Amino acid sequence: MAEPTIDASAGPVALRTSPLAHLEQRMRAATVTGTRGVALTERPFVTMVNLRVASGTETAERIEKTLGAPLPPRCGPTTSFGPHTVLWLGPDEWLVVSGAEGVTAELREALGTDPGSAVDVSANRTTLELRGSAARQVLEKGCPHDLHPRSFGPGTAVSTTVGPVAVLLWQLDDTPTYRLLPRSSFADYLARWLMDAMSEYDGPDLT
Repeated sequence: MAEPTIDASAGPVALRTSPLAHLEQRMRAATVTGTRGVALTERPFVTMVNLRVASGTETAERIEKTLGAPLPPRCGPTTSFGPHTVLWLGPDEWLVVSGAEGVTAELREALGTDPGSAVDVSANRTTLELRGSAARQVLEKGCPHDLHPRSFGPGTAVSTTVGPVAVLLWQLDDTPTYRLLPRSSFADYLARWLMDAMSEYDGPDLT
């Protein structure tokens, strides 16, 4: 029997498998339509950079110029420009989520030799997107954070838990659409938890 061969020309990017590739069909099948609609998808291979820099310094100003957006000063609000969105993690720590290649190198160049760091952590997390009219109710089954629009809305992100899984939870719009960023090793559990929480909305609204 001939041994299988691998096309070396494909390169490492072509051979990547996302943490939830094996659940793609199940997530698609779990979609609920209608007035209580909700859908779950994975958005894999998003560039994420852990950024450490002292706020209010000339170094931070160079970073902000590179990103085209200010670094969020506190937990909650995000800032965005072009392909970049910046999420607050701590007083001197942020997560840069970007659709652009090369952002890590650009941030390191902006840091120069000053104190700070820009580390590509793209493989550390994956991104789940939950959207639809029932999305907030699904999350509220296991998220302790107040997700009511009076305190959590588009352009807001916090570190919290959904079920037993620690995530960065980010609301994109009023649909509502949420993005959940768990550690890759917990993504399978979280996806299954969300699909189970979605299942009750696939039926008539008896309220």
